Amino acid sequence: MVCDTSRFYIAEEQEAGVRVGTLRRDFPPPFKLLNLNYLWVDKSTGDLYTAEHKMDRETLCPEETMAGECIIPHNAIVGPSGDLVRFHVVVEDVNDNAPRFENIEIRLSLLEDIEVGSSVPLDDGATDRDSGANGELQYDLQDPDGVFCLSVEKGAVVSLVVQSALDRELQDTFRMSLVATDGGSEPLSATATLIIDVMDVNDNCPRFVSDSPQSVTVPGDATRGTLVTQVRATDPDLGPNAAIIYSLSPKVSERAKNLLSLDGLTGHVRLTLNLQADSAEELVLHVLASSPHCPPADTQVTVSVLRSTRHTPEIKIGFIAEHENQTILLRENLPPTILALLEVRGNSGLGDSCLIIKGEVPFTLSPQNGKYLLSTSRPLDHEMKGEYLISVGFSGAKTGGHTVDTGSGLEIRVLVLDVNDNIPQFLRPHYHLEVEENKPPTGSLLTVRATDADSGPNGRVTYRLGKYTAAIFRMGSQTGQLSVTVPLDREQQDVHTISVLARDNGSPPLESLTTVSIRVHDQNDNAPAFVTPHFIFFIPENLPPLAHVGRIGVTDADEGENGGVEVRVVNTTAPFVMDNARGMLRCTTNVDRETVDRYELHLLATDHGHPAPLTSVAKVTIFLEDVNDNQPRVILPDSNLSCLTVSPATAAGTMVTKIYATDEDSGLNSEITYTVAAQEPPPHSSPFRLDSRSGNITLTQRLLGTDLGMHHLFIVVSDGGKPAPLHTAVWVNLLVNETLEPCHLDSLPRSLPYRLAQTPSEASVCDAKYAHLMLLAGLGTMLASICLLCVTAVLYLKQKRGLRGNGRGKEDENSIPLSHTKRHYDE
Repeated sequence: MVCDTSRFYIAEEQEAGVRVGTLRRDFPPPFKLLNLNYLWVDKSTGDLYTAEHKMDRETLCPEETMAGECIIPHNAIVGPSGDLVRFHVVVEDVNDNAPRFENIEIRLSLLEDIEVGSSVPLDDGATDRDSGANGELQYDLQDPDGVFCLSVEKGAVVSLVVQSALDRELQDTFRMSLVATDGGSEPLSATATLIIDVMDVNDNCPRFVSDSPQSVTVPGDATRGTLVTQVRATDPDLGPNAAIIYSLSPKVSERAKNLLSLDGLTGHVRLTLNLQADSAEELVLHVLASSPHCPPADTQVTVSVLRSTRHTPEIKIGFIAEHENQTILLRENLPPTILALLEVRGNSGLGDSCLIIKGEVPFTLSPQNGKYLLSTSRPLDHEMKGEYLISVGFSGAKTGGHTVDTGSGLEIRVLVLDVNDNIPQFLRPHYHLEVEENKPPTGSLLTVRATDADSGPNGRVTYRLGKYTAAIFRMGSQTGQLSVTVPLDREQQDVHTISVLARDNGSPPLESLTTVSIRVHDQNDNAPAFVTPHFIFFIPENLPPLAHVGRIGVTDADEGENGGVEVRVVNTTAPFVMDNARGMLRCTTNVDRETVDRYELHLLATDHGHPAPLTSVAKVTIFLEDVNDNQPRVILPDSNLSCLTVSPATAAGTMVTKIYATDEDSGLNSEITYTVAAQEPPPHSSPFRLDSRSGNITLTQRLLGTDLGMHHLFIVVSDGGKPAPLHTAVWVNLLVNETLEPCHLDSLPRSLPYRLAQTPSEASVCDAKYAHLMLLAGLGTMLASICLLCVTAVLYLKQKRGLRGNGRGKEDENSIPLSHTKRHYDE
């Protein structure tokens, strides 16, 4: 029969021994639970109590964690008839779980033109494994700027509400703390960082800067491609929203359009023709700066073209090296190289003159058939200087015997192009870092940085980890930030040495190396571990006090104080103590197997860790092995003076009496044998026989007239102990008589020969001494003779003492009633 009516309620995480309820209310005793994992029952009262194993509601009922009851069915056998009943235990929630955010950083991106009052759902909310009020969460947003607040809608949907207008150009990032608190009586909370990234929208238009030129002057003999000016406008937006296109207004004259060009991306204004202006003129440029969805901004630039001076010598340049837009492009590190061929035109009337380079620059001019070769004087280094402006002029001209300064010349621009001739250089050759183990893998451990003296792609550095670095480490290729994917565990590895390579983007690329040493600091995250959860030892019961019982093996994977372990015996009065210095379990007092044959105790291992020590428990079972420390004890007969009357008519084979003895030892030490050590009359005429195993005394033959009278049997009771058995002796007195009257002895017989009454223990002592003397006899005939005489004398004296003792010493020991009918019998 299965009943399913009773229901009990208990809060989770209760300690052992808490009363839950009683089955006695609904069922009769006795009581027995079929499942003892979490409860135990008093079989008489039916009271239910919590067991050692605590109930964790979130573990027992994971599906009902957030809502619903956690019901654990139990079966029990009750009543005299052993009925099977079922009852339910409802595990009630306590607030033992704090809220938890899946990510400790929550990022949201909002457009800067989002309307005030708009709400954005927060998908990365917190969770709480508790139920009911303990699992209901409330959120608080700690925003020091007051730009945002929280809104909680039906269904516990949390949204972020914009309270003030956003402007990315004023602030592009907001960092706040989002706190989730549960509804427990002692509430628990968790905090996550909420990061709001304000995304750009095209809400700004281009404007010309104040330093954009309003007027410029151009020499009347300027050549094609000459940079006249550059207009510049800005847009505070980002990316495509900040793109600016420059163009000329339709109002610009055709003369200006033919003479000047405007670069739509850079705002550069250049000459499209060589000037030979006979008169000065002014050109007005109306420049527009446009971006999508914005009206164009405009500015006006006045270009004044000066009159050209006729008959002024002119320096013409013919480029030999690579060039672009009248600029020589030269790779660094080249040996002295010819760059251009210069020629002077229109120098009639100047007399003797020559071209020179003004200033100290690494360039030379060499005359060549009336012309000049411009070349470098040494290899150029882009990292020292990337651009040169060579000013070429006349050294002087003589006219009419006077030196005349022509005042004219040429400026040649040389760009030194970078080549990948510098390897990245780390700021430090080696990095040292110390990290606590088990630290969550958030953020970066450290940032390495390398610089490259090259420019452009040749100087752009990326980072990577060495080939043999553990997979748990990650390196930001652009940022140089070193991070881990999982918490570090000191017990797996206490020092990590990582190779970090910095590589530039040159062709071919160059690399350099640094190392990062990470020392992982220990935390007390490992409880002591016994080598086995259950130690079993066997000790002899005669173990002396403070002798060791066995070695207790326990280790702790932590280091330092966290790994120091102390073991002690708990919750027991057993006579055992732990010797931590040697790792030994010791016995404190004498133990007796016949009193207690085994001990069950528990060991508690505690480390010295901080902030809180960790513990573990092991069970110890100690079995006491028997030693032969108890003599046999005769139960029957109970007195050496007891007497049993046997009828002459007793049939042969009849058991007339029984010797019964016990031994408190075990095993061979408790196996008892019975031996007739002496008897009267002598054995050849005795009609009685003793069974050495059972102790039964039987009649071996039909009793005759010669058997009438008293028969004394001196019986030795021996155990099977090794190396030497223990003995007890008893007299069995049998009176063969026609009249079955009660008999009783007043004294023990004194006429038995000592050699028969000698106990086996005495015989073994004599045998041992005799064997020892026989060994010495081999050393010499004379010595052997003397020893044998000594032994003979000793044996003679012992026999005399033994005969006197047998008549007096055991009258009151181990007497046993051999019959319910007794009579006095006097020899």
